[in-house]
Amino acid sequence: MPAPLSPATVALIKATVPALEAHGLTITKRMYERLFQNAEIRDLFNQSHHGETGSQPKALAQAVLAYARNIDNLGVLGSAVERIAQKHVALNILPEHYPHVADALLGAIGDVLGAAATPEICAAWGEAYWFLAEILIGREAAIYRDLAAKPGGWNGWRDFHVENVVQESETIRSFVLVPVDGAPVLRHEPGQYLGFLFDLPGHGVLKRNYSISCAPNDRAYRITVKREAHPGAPAGIVSNWLHDHARYGTVLRAAPPAGDFFLDRASEAPVVLVSGGVGLTPMLSMLAAIEAEAPGRPTWYVHGALNGRVHAMRGAASAAASGNANIRVRTFYAQPEAQDRQGEHYDEAGLITAGWLVANTPQAEATYYLCGPKPFLASLVNGLRRTGVPDERVRFEFFGPADELAEDDARLAA
Repeated sequence: MPAPLSPATVALIKATVPALEAHGLTITKRMYERLFQNAEIRDLFNQSHHGETGSQPKALAQAVLAYARNIDNLGVLGSAVERIAQKHVALNILPEHYPHVADALLGAIGDVLGAAATPEICAAWGEAYWFLAEILIGREAAIYRDLAAKPGGWNGWRDFHVENVVQESETIRSFVLVPVDGAPVLRHEPGQYLGFLFDLPGHGVLKRNYSISCAPNDRAYRITVKREAHPGAPAGIVSNWLHDHARYGTVLRAAPPAGDFFLDRASEAPVVLVSGGVGLTPMLSMLAAIEAEAPGRPTWYVHGALNGRVHAMRGAASAAASGNANIRVRTFYAQPEAQDRQGEHYDEAGLITAGWLVANTPQAEATYYLCGPKPFLASLVNGLRRTGVPDERVRFEFFGPADELAEDDARLAA
């Protein structure tokens, strides 16, 4: 643990909160502009989180603001630090990369705030940045050591080849990956993801994270990927390439499993797995783990899709429920089509709501795991919390930076 921040630094950081509230997003956008002038540093990041949507600058602005607001009570940011460390490990971020971010951030503060960025303010933010950086570097080093030491583990990028491709719906495909070296793989925690490094013609180096959709095992991973509708947009480049070009034998480079969103396998309490669209991927891994390891655990698998054409992996969930009375599957179609038959293909028309979950699952004791688009998550996470489900029993995963779920809540925004 680094030495505590000085009282003067804490006071100066707290004093910058109004400026961050007014200009935080401008500062983080400028920081990334500065940072990405270095092509090697730019290639460390997932560029689909930048550009038009600006989700990463927004998420960072909220995280910086949360850090400033809680600079004298950093214990409340523990979960945010863990999430960042896990993301960094999936991107293979190393200690030598941190000075580049420091220079870009402090330069951006000066560019945006101008004369208000006094030498004292810049020095305080420099001290605060390196205080947090040392925490992250230490945590990331521990994660790297742990990953390398476990059976089947590794650090950095490892070559996998595609063993099988399965069309799961009109828009979703699964890819089974086995290591080229033939050695075992690290058993992931159900809900974790793999980081991937792509070098695509015409696009250069691109990084993406994809959740693992199979049960933990020591032989292979499976990822399940939705083809994005706009192939030329940053978010669609890799998904479309995978759908169009990845086939048996294609080699992909992957980092070890990462992420702090995973099933609590030590508990026997009821669990509710709630997903929207391709957010089902980590839930399928959790469901498979429960089926294999804890078949007596009361489990609800609640999934929402637009209609039957895009509903992926219906058979896997149905098979789990048909063989185990403790597993209950409920499917919602937002816009069922003529060929979609209620009671056979889906159970409910419309959207999953917090009210439905409270009425149909054991709210008083269940842990809710949620994954899906941001509007889906915002509605359900905030809805469950309003009904009195405590934070520790509402766990959720974003496919991307965690911005704008609940802007008035530093715990969720960070």
